[in-house]
Amino acid sequence: MTVLLQDLVYACRQLRKTPGFTITVLLTLALGIGANSAIFTLVNAILLHNLPVVDPKTLVRIGDKDDCCVNGGWNDNGDYSLFSTDTYYMFKKSLPEFEELAAMESGYAWRPITVRRAGPQTVAKSVMGTFVSGNYFRVFGLSPAAGRLFSDGDDQKGAPITAVMSYDTWQQDYAGDPSVVGSAFYINTKPATIIGVAPNGFYGDRIDTHPPKYFLPMNSIDTVIGAPYFNDPDTQWSYIIGRIKPGTSLPALQAKASALLKQEFTPLKTFTDQRAQKVLPRTHVVLTPGGGGIQNMQDGYKDHLKLLQWIAALVLLVACANIANLLLVRGISRKAELSIRSALGAQRSRIVRQLLTESILLSGMGGLLGLAVSYLGAHALLALAFPNQANMPVNASPSPLVIGFAFALSLVTGILFGLAPAMMAARTQPAEALRSNARTTAHGASFLQRALVVLQAALSLVLLVAAGLFAQSLNKAENVDMKLDATNRYIAHINPQAAGYKNTEVEPLYQSIVDRFHDIPGVLKVGLATYTPMEQNNWGSGVKVQGEPDINKGASWVKGSPEYFDSVGTRVVIGRGFKLQDTLNAAPVAVVNQEFVKQFFGNRNPIGHRFGFSGPSKTPQDGAHEIVGVVENTTYTSVYWKNHAMYFLPLTQRAGVANDPDPDNSIDKDQSMYAGALVIQTAHPIAGFEKIVGDTLASINPNLTIVKFQTFQQQIDDRFIEERLIARLTSLFGLLALLLAAIGLYGVTAYTVVRRTPEIGIRMALGAARGRVIGTVMRGAMLQAVAGLAIGIPVTIFCVRYVKSQLYEMTSVSVPVMAIAIGVLVLAAAIAGFIPARRAASIDPVRALRVE
Repeated sequence: MTVLLQDLVYACRQLRKTPGFTITVLLTLALGIGANSAIFTLVNAILLHNLPVVDPKTLVRIGDKDDCCVNGGWNDNGDYSLFSTDTYYMFKKSLPEFEELAAMESGYAWRPITVRRAGPQTVAKSVMGTFVSGNYFRVFGLSPAAGRLFSDGDDQKGAPITAVMSYDTWQQDYAGDPSVVGSAFYINTKPATIIGVAPNGFYGDRIDTHPPKYFLPMNSIDTVIGAPYFNDPDTQWSYIIGRIKPGTSLPALQAKASALLKQEFTPLKTFTDQRAQKVLPRTHVVLTPGGGGIQNMQDGYKDHLKLLQWIAALVLLVACANIANLLLVRGISRKAELSIRSALGAQRSRIVRQLLTESILLSGMGGLLGLAVSYLGAHALLALAFPNQANMPVNASPSPLVIGFAFALSLVTGILFGLAPAMMAARTQPAEALRSNARTTAHGASFLQRALVVLQAALSLVLLVAAGLFAQSLNKAENVDMKLDATNRYIAHINPQAAGYKNTEVEPLYQSIVDRFHDIPGVLKVGLATYTPMEQNNWGSGVKVQGEPDINKGASWVKGSPEYFDSVGTRVVIGRGFKLQDTLNAAPVAVVNQEFVKQFFGNRNPIGHRFGFSGPSKTPQDGAHEIVGVVENTTYTSVYWKNHAMYFLPLTQRAGVANDPDPDNSIDKDQSMYAGALVIQTAHPIAGFEKIVGDTLASINPNLTIVKFQTFQQQIDDRFIEERLIARLTSLFGLLALLLAAIGLYGVTAYTVVRRTPEIGIRMALGAARGRVIGTVMRGAMLQAVAGLAIGIPVTIFCVRYVKSQLYEMTSVSVPVMAIAIGVLVLAAAIAGFIPARRAASIDPVRALRVE
């Protein structure tokens, strides 16, 4: 310990004597380690984070896919992750290997609820709510923050409606008022009682940008939101997670669950179709760890986060190479000191240990600064990745795991960049102390120093090209002709069902909404639809054209009002759009897009043909809708979705099942009758339009609240958040690597000039021109840059194959991007080399010779 303390004190004294070197190293390390720790903070918070529940390691999910939200039909590969109510109860009864199994709603984010506390002058709010089984909180081993959590009795058919409030909602909306527990609320206009508050920190069974504020028993789902699928054995709507008993074999349990599911599916209406019977033998489930909850967000972000982690690691590698170069220069400049210490009896191991102590001390200090950088960087990353998400359950503060990661990274970095310089410096012979002033005429930077600069240049090129490719990909994606017009258009998401309207009552409501908004000065078009083009939503069905074979193809569908196409800027190219006469009792019609025509009709004119849903049905419905028009291929959901066949139906007409006598398909169970969005086109931007929209809706019905309000352009921009994040960060990391590489090249070139000062002085004394001196120095610098390019170009071309899936319509390196990256790197190298070259050409020969 005494020797260690001596080494630390000496290291501190040495670092204090060279403040420029110390600050440069610390900043370089802080940026390198900080970037890695910031990315790892996000990786840890999203990909590696467990739910805040008891013993998450014993939780197992039945299913492995990001399926959402209400599915019918079968999967061709037979892999199921969503389940019907009957299947949940069957698993719960037939799988004693689980201590308990809980079910939870898969798609609550698309079905917000309207909540109002009972009492005078209370305001209804549209919030996220989710429906769960009565043992939901018990399976997770949770205790209430106030009141009580659900019991099995709350989740029984006919039981009074109860709800559990999230802790954040209790604090933010009701200031932790204990009287909230036991008080009366109205949820979707239905009376309910708040029985308790969920524990602090619990955000539900998955990470989500809008975690649920209220939890309700799943047996109340039909009463509260009129969900017909709850009692439909052919419709899958829930995820299932359970806690397994000790000693349970997961492979055996998975095989048993798969066999049970196959038995459950066999008698269902879904599998009466001959094609369905062919895929029935492939039916299975995959058991996955459930400690992290449902992995929807993780599946969506993991590829981008892993890519960012690799890029940050490359930046750290460039930083390490830069610091190693600085330490090499410093070690060589201390040769005299080390020679004298060796001559006085210092052992080589002691010298190495001393120099390693300095480098590890530097890396430790850099790691602490890196933690500060990572804290700020992680918050900035969260703001970029999830803008305007105040309640996002992801903590950007460094966790013990992140702190441990930063410490380990600092230690490895210190050893990595300190060992080679320490070993080289320790090889100094005592006799060299006596020759320290010998004339040097040809020695410059060592091979290792030049190799490190070449490595930095190669890695910088890789990162610069990556930045260029992602920027070009983003630009191409954002500038696709989406066949949309976002100019002066606003979108207000609404929920008439949550406001208490029945399916049969919405037709006059929609007409009132259109009339009221047309009365607002400046409003041109008012469109209503089940969902809008660039929100993350999609409804789909199989399609069967009347009188033609079923070709086993499907299409997405949207229901809209007469002004819907005009409100989003979609043009009708053949026939007509919707009219006011296309009401519930009128003849069912449909408008299809050009891709639908291509897939189902080829070159034929589709006008007048009829189609309907394909699949098992008691009454054939392949002629439910007559095609009356064709619209252009407007982009829906994502620009990455190519060949997207779509059809559109009048908002108040039935979907695919017109005049069906089957009671299972009655109108009061048709969820598609409810509009989910209001699209308004105005003549010019209107200040405070969100309040105007809210007041207008409230004047129709106080429970008709805005779920979400944004401009159409904001909705489109939101679909590129991840791509924008990647493009910005790769650009930032690329520029940082370029800066570090330029500094490294400058340092080596400047060091070479200092070492060769006497030689340069003699050359100039003998008549060498300034230009020739500059050329000689520049040639050495540029050769290192060119060597870096020679390595970096093939490496870059090789690496593109691993990221091309994340690029829009790009499968190889773009020549312009490569040319620009090479040009930027060459320019940076030229600037970094020219500064010391110019200084070399300014050397006074007389003063240079006096140095000796």
